[in-house]
Amino acid sequence: MAESMTSQPLAGWGKPEIDLSGADWQSSSRGAGDVQIAFVEGFIAMRNSERPGSPSLIFSPDEWHQFVRGARGGEFDLT
Repeated sequence: MAESMTSQPLAGWGKPEIDLSGADWQSSSRGAGDVQIAFVEGFIAMRNSERPGSPSLIFSPDEWHQFVRGARGGEFDLT
């Protein structure tokens, strides 16, 4: 599967196009799950490790902080 070269920002989101071709993708510290992140050009990119060629989500540092805080607080717990 082809490696994603740039993010595909949605219109009106104000996100820059970021070159992800040289990104250092990291999996969770436990090695479990399907999500990888990379810190690129002052932003945080997130992708599905099973589909690395699919579009990546791009977060500003503040958005990332809010996401992590919500995840740790159980905001996204579907069980």
